[in-house]
Parts: sequence; C-alpha cells; structure tokens
Amino acid sequence: MTYPFADVSAHSLPALLSLEGRRAIITGGAQGLGFAIAVRLAEAGAQVAIADLDVGLAASSAETITARFGISALGVRMDVTDSASVAKATDEVVATFGGVDIWVNNAGIFPSQPLLEMSDETWEAVFAVNTRGVRNGAREATRRMSCGGVIVNVVSTAGFHGIAPGLSAYVSSKHAVRGLTKQLALELAPRGIRVVGVAPSYVPTEGNMAAAAAAMAAMTEAGVDMQNMPTAMSHSLIGRTGTPDDIARVVLFCASDLSLIMTGSTLLADAGETI
Repeated sequence: MTYPFADVSAHSLPALLSLEGRRAIITGGAQGLGFAIAVRLAEAGAQVAIADLDVGLAASSAETITARFGISALGVRMDVTDSASVAKATDEVVATFGGVDIWVNNAGIFPSQPLLEMSDETWEAVFAVNTRGVRNGAREATRRMSCGGVIVNVVSTAGFHGIAPGLSAYVSSKHAVRGLTKQLALELAPRGIRVVGVAPSYVPTEGNMAAAAAAMAAMTEAGVDMQNMPTAMSHSLIGRTGTPDDIARVVLFCASDLSLIMTGSTLLADAGETI
C-alpha cells in the first residue's frame, strides 16, 4: 500500500510553516479559542471558514480576519451535532473555497453537574457536541479531502485525567475524543490524512470563564470547600495561565508541514499540568 505523505526535509522553515493555498474550517470558531486558531491559520496564509451556531458572530469574525490579513474568510452556520447541518455548511465552504485541507474540531460544551443530579439529557448533549460532533466533522472533512489533509481535534487535559467535581460527562467525552483521534489516524492514513489532537488546560475564554463561574457556584451550593480546591495556576509550571493564542500556535504547528511526521497523537498544551 502506498501512503501519500511526501518527505519535506529539504523545504525551508518558512515553507514548512506556510499554509498558503490551503483551506481550513474551524468549528466553534466565532470567538474564544476557535477564533484565536482561525487568526493564526489565516496569518499563515490559509483561507479560513468559521463554523458556528451563531452565524452572525461567525460572519463578523470572518470579516475581522479578512480585514486584518487580506485573505478570504467565510462565516457559516453549523450545528456539529447535526450531520445534515455539518454537510450543508461544508458544501457552502467548498463552493466558495474549492475544497478543504484543514479541519479543526474545536466546538465543545462543558456543563457542570454532579453525577447524582445529572440528567440523561445533559449527558447525551455533552457527548453529542464533544464526541459525535468530532465524528461528524472528521467524516465530512474526509469526504472533501481528495488530496489529503489534516484534522486537528481539540481534546483538553480532561482527556488524560479527571479535573473537577461535576464534570463526569465532559471528562468522559474528551477521553473518547482522544481515542477517536488514534482510530481516525489509523483509518485515514492511506488517504493522506493526518489526525492530531491538542489538549489544552484551562485558558480564559468567554465560554470557559462562564463555565468556571457556574461550576464554582454549583460546588459552593453543594457545600464543597472552595478554599482547598486547586486552581489552573496551582498546576502551571510556567508561572502563568495559558492564553488562547498559546493553544492556537500549537494547532498551527499541527496543521502545518512542520508536524508532517505526526498522526494519532495528542499534544499536551497544558503548562505542565499533567506531569
């Protein structure tokens, strides 16, 4: 069997980093970590499509990127839990850009509910977005990547260990995505498609800060002693909490030819949290 991965050892560093001529879709890309990823991919030369439930915000974010970098950017509505929605949005991107070379599965949710209080609906909703959404995105990406490409799954350190009370659904879903990353890499290598995971620790985005506040309120109401709870900073070995751009630069590495030898692995972008 022939595997269509070129040896790029003779390429210059700028050439390895460049995404010029490539087309990228970032799910949940209208704000926060997704937007930071879209910005870095665009800076490297990629045309970027921002896929989000909030199509107005996605379009606005795409306009910001176009104005900043002078590249083609597009905002599309996508519900990652709905196969038809993912396919329709992808068709819209392909009609505009001509194809897809990079797909970043970034969309995710993380409601905090103790196990004994968690409804079946909450559990299913987390897996619908965080796990089935990754499957849906990877499937549509694979159908469109006729000449190979890269799928980057945003996993989380929750894919390596438990992180806080009330997050059993989130932690389970991210362990599943880490496993799915390995399996997709195995299945898609003959097509010239690499699949890589990036596992961030907590970074302050709009969604993360709101979720953290809700989780703290729920634990306080449940009588948990918050004074003894570890914080993101208590685990950092670099003296600060990570930023969205810290993670976006790791995703850029994964999406570029700098990481061409890598598939199936999940990179920890966690300031040493999981040591």
